[in-house]
Amino acid sequence: MINFFDPNTDLGTPSAATGKTVNVIIDGKPLKVEEGSSIMRAALESAIYIPKLCATDSLEAYGSCRICAVEIEGGRGTPAACTTPVTEGMVVHTQSEKLQKLRRNIMELYISDHPLDCLSCSANGECELQDTAAAVGLREVRYGFNGENHLSLEKDQSNPYFDFEPSKCIVCSRCVRACEETQGTFALTVSGRGFDSQISAAAENILASDCVSCGACVQACPTASLMEKPYAEGRNATRSVKTTCAYCGVGCGFEVDLQGQEPLRMRPDKSSQSNHGHACVKGRFAFAYVNHPDRVRSPLIRDSIEDAWREASWEEAIHFAADKLKAVQAQYGRQSIGAITSSRCTNEETYLVQKLVRAAFGNNNTDTCARVCHSPTGYGLKTTLGESAGTQTFDSVLKSDLILVIGANPTDAHPVFGSLLRKRLRQGAELIVADPRHIDLLNTVHSQMPLHLPLLPGSNVALINAMAYTVISEELEDAGFIAERCQDESYQRWRTFIADDRHSPENMASHIGVDAERIRQAARRYAKAENAAIYYGLGVTEHSQGSSMVMGIANLALATGNIGREGVGINPLRGQNNVQGSCDMGSFPHEYPGYQHVSDESVQKKFEAAWGRELDPDPGFRIPNMFDAAIAGQFKGLYCQGEDIAQSDPNTQHVEAALRSLDCLIVQDIFLNETSRFAHVVLPGSSFLEKDGTFTNAERRINRVRKAIEPIAGKADWQTTMALSDALGYPMDYAHPSDIMDEIALLTPSFAGVNYDLLEEKGSIQWPCNEQNPEGTAIMHSESFPIGQARFAITEFVPTEEKVNRRFPLLLTTGRVLTQYNVGAQTRRTPNQTWHAEDVLEIHPFDAEQRGINDGDRLLIKSRVGETSLLARVSERMQAGVVYTTFHHPLSGANVVTTENSDWATNCPEYKVTAVQVEKCMSETHWQSALRKAQGATINTNQPFESLSNGRD
Repeated sequence: MINFFDPNTDLGTPSAATGKTVNVIIDGKPLKVEEGSSIMRAALESAIYIPKLCATDSLEAYGSCRICAVEIEGGRGTPAACTTPVTEGMVVHTQSEKLQKLRRNIMELYISDHPLDCLSCSANGECELQDTAAAVGLREVRYGFNGENHLSLEKDQSNPYFDFEPSKCIVCSRCVRACEETQGTFALTVSGRGFDSQISAAAENILASDCVSCGACVQACPTASLMEKPYAEGRNATRSVKTTCAYCGVGCGFEVDLQGQEPLRMRPDKSSQSNHGHACVKGRFAFAYVNHPDRVRSPLIRDSIEDAWREASWEEAIHFAADKLKAVQAQYGRQSIGAITSSRCTNEETYLVQKLVRAAFGNNNTDTCARVCHSPTGYGLKTTLGESAGTQTFDSVLKSDLILVIGANPTDAHPVFGSLLRKRLRQGAELIVADPRHIDLLNTVHSQMPLHLPLLPGSNVALINAMAYTVISEELEDAGFIAERCQDESYQRWRTFIADDRHSPENMASHIGVDAERIRQAARRYAKAENAAIYYGLGVTEHSQGSSMVMGIANLALATGNIGREGVGINPLRGQNNVQGSCDMGSFPHEYPGYQHVSDESVQKKFEAAWGRELDPDPGFRIPNMFDAAIAGQFKGLYCQGEDIAQSDPNTQHVEAALRSLDCLIVQDIFLNETSRFAHVVLPGSSFLEKDGTFTNAERRINRVRKAIEPIAGKADWQTTMALSDALGYPMDYAHPSDIMDEIALLTPSFAGVNYDLLEEKGSIQWPCNEQNPEGTAIMHSESFPIGQARFAITEFVPTEEKVNRRFPLLLTTGRVLTQYNVGAQTRRTPNQTWHAEDVLEIHPFDAEQRGINDGDRLLIKSRVGETSLLARVSERMQAGVVYTTFHHPLSGANVVTTENSDWATNCPEYKVTAVQVEKCMSETHWQSALRKAQGATINTNQPFESLSNGRD
């Protein structure tokens, strides 16, 4: 049954809250409520229950069901409580014989067009219609069921995650409104009129429609018409646990409903400040991988990668791994081993791995996947603003007047934030998108025409410099902000640099591939907006000039004063769930937790005192250094936690050569992956549902992760790292991840005030959280910068070395799709395979015609370092001369063709710019055939979900 007084229960939507209060009387109870609130909200916030069906707190008031009718003294009729705002002196009656009769009659009409057993069916507590019928006292229906009705409408079971049973639909439009208002997709509508009205997906079924399977419609449905499949099958949860999603950097909060050790449903948490009760297809539905039969359930060991795996006990495997690492260091020296931390694991687990490296390995050879995605963010923002993180909350976008999206695709890669962004656009904010590809965000229905800058891959810095040139040459800068908040010497130096005519849009247009006037128009819009915000993704950082571009973004924001308040700022959209946290926790080889440099003597002494070991003051190997040193015979041992570098890192054949060169590779993950083909030890990982800890999302928000089920293999990841450290002779003694967080807070200034008690009290905290900011910091740099005054940086445009020519005439760029995640290890083991069963190559019709290519043809893609093959998708999303693919499936080989070109400051690979040739072919490449054979010898993770799901626990 619904708890009508639970704070998460649906409330009437406020109309136009003003901040002022009015005095009203509801059912004889004097109340002081916010002016503009609906009668329903005022009543329910005072624990006065009004029945309803079409009203919900997440949607605008609609007033269609009439169940919430009330009487107002001096007023006419029985208005709907959800759409009627309170006024000063209003006297409202929510209960009377007249209202009871009216509500029962309305409910009786609804039930008469419902299945026969409606009042007595077992709807698993999921049907508000049944609950409301009981609340209004309806016990039987006088009308017969033999007349005209909708009971024979066909059930739609096309979606892999939920069913739509139209015979149970009351056409309240909550699902339609949720699709429009919450998700912004407009996939559902009401077709027909009067009695013939019904919910329609504008296609033959829901799966064939524009539906993105976010589940907002399911959550909004007040009947059992839209139901998730386990509940439609009659299964019930016995308990629930609050936790945080382990997919992208939005960090959505969920309540996991479980039956024993099996999760049945992920319900978005309305109290979560990251997602406010919304979700995407991955977070809400794609969790079947947790209990998938492919899970590594016991440790595996072997002496050589040519040998077969054999299962081992935890004790044997840990000592086997430790002995191998010791032997490597004994033969090759202290610097011959290292580790890669995981951006999918918790802060606490990542902290332990870098501590293991520094205290037990005795070096600083620790790095993280952020090296290959957002390391330029850290470098660029640290240089200009003094802090390596985004400046805003996600909700800040609701105060933006102009939104500039550069090299990001929020609706696919960060869908919940993408929905929030779309909401702001529908409210009237302007949009500028700088991207080589036409992204879905440009299709958002709103009053302002979006401006698309389809720049050529590799020209980001040229674009940002040209925009800055326009701001300076047309005197659009914020002189007051610059004088007060920015270092004058750096500004004058930058101003002289950027005012040079070589940066003008006219001179840069040929590099950028965008008309000069269009560039000027974008700069003017950004500079003149009252609140302008920049959101960027891997299309900014994964370039040879990634760090320069991040600094260029900061320059533009500083020059226009768009820093330090709501609605503005610089906002990197982090790819994985804990990329921000893995960086915060000291995963880089030159920094301890909190971005404290290893060469700082006072910092070193602090950590030596806490850890009881003498520490190396010299930065260690970055990931590319590890690979090069491995091939050179100098780096021989690697502990890789939760990162599939053989699939995700560039120039796959170079990575594989490095991995083959190792004497000891320890892989810790929940599945055997491409990297584990070269491993000597596999330690079972634990999923996010199997452990306690914290994740830090893209807005610096520290969210709790809570254990919902016991670790399938017996250990959470933090316990595994502790066991390995113990075996190496450096004991770690933590009883719970909260103990680890206490140590993090002790040593990390930006986390000084963070502890689990405060997280439980507040729900989440945005760092820095310390003595000056005891409850965290929502908006960064509102009064000052960590470095005092912000610094402008010189951002010279240096064209990429990866240039097209007659042999390689096309530019390949890469990205993600909504339904798959990163290397696909999780999502490929769920019904998400329904939508994206393999990676394809998008090619413009002009380029396709030139090569005689049709949709579905197999294509050979050649670059300077390798070749792979993919199926063709002819698409006008691309501009001529540019092709695009994703990297979610191992056999796609996207990174076989990407080169080792990297960012000049951080070695972040240039995934986004690869010169290629494309031609039709008849079969897979030799590399793909070899990989398919190797997968068959271990496990084929590229087969359809249906065959993978057999035997699911």
